[in-house]
Amino acid sequence: MNEERKPRLLYVEDDEALSYVTRDNLEMEGFHITCCPDGLEGWKAFHRDEFDLCILDIMLPKSDGFELARKIRRVNEDIPIIFLTARNMKEDRIEGLRLGADDYLTKPYSIEELKLRIRVFLQRPKKASRTEQEKTTELGSYRFDISNQLLIRGANEQKLTQRESELLAFLARNRNKIIEREDILDAVWKNSDFFISRSLDVFISRLRKYLKDDPSITIENIHGIGFKLKTAT
Repeated sequence: MNEERKPRLLYVEDDEALSYVTRDNLEMEGFHITCCPDGLEGWKAFHRDEFDLCILDIMLPKSDGFELARKIRRVNEDIPIIFLTARNMKEDRIEGLRLGADDYLTKPYSIEELKLRIRVFLQRPKKASRTEQEKTTELGSYRFDISNQLLIRGANEQKLTQRESELLAFLARNRNKIIEREDILDAVWKNSDFFISRSLDVFISRLRKYLKDDPSITIENIHGIGFKLKTAT
């Protein structure tokens, strides 16, 4: 693989030993890794180079992962962000998702799982544009540009994260149908454990906020079962 064609990843981790092992494994997988020991260096690197994906530890010196993610999202709403968090810090996972992170891994994590999640994120944009029908869809007074991850209403555009776009696309394909929670988790996250299930609720809340200007569109919580996207179109 040519150097310029390698996917470029920003990896911010202050644990030197973990950083070395993770970076070594990801480089052997064919990724180009820019590794930074703290949030300040991570922010400088993000401005200096172009990246395809960010992997951010939450507990970082100088500027933590949350603050770094906020800064990244202000200038790039599209790049996938994976958070790394301690196993017992449930609040971190929810806060990270609220900030616009696309996924998270708990420490200690499997290198193989990290590789898989990175590959999934890097490959999904290609899958999203396979056919013309998949590129745009109408949702009430909104036009959902799936390829560019945009929710458009009149002159207003809402940029979605990759995970938000994938979830809304799945709901839109199954509009006016009750979808079981497990089916959503398997289709969008490829995982249905408890904490991923909590993440789904956060993303549903974000989509409801984006769609609130058209009262004809609702995402109903079907208690004990799942969700239903109701729309006239």
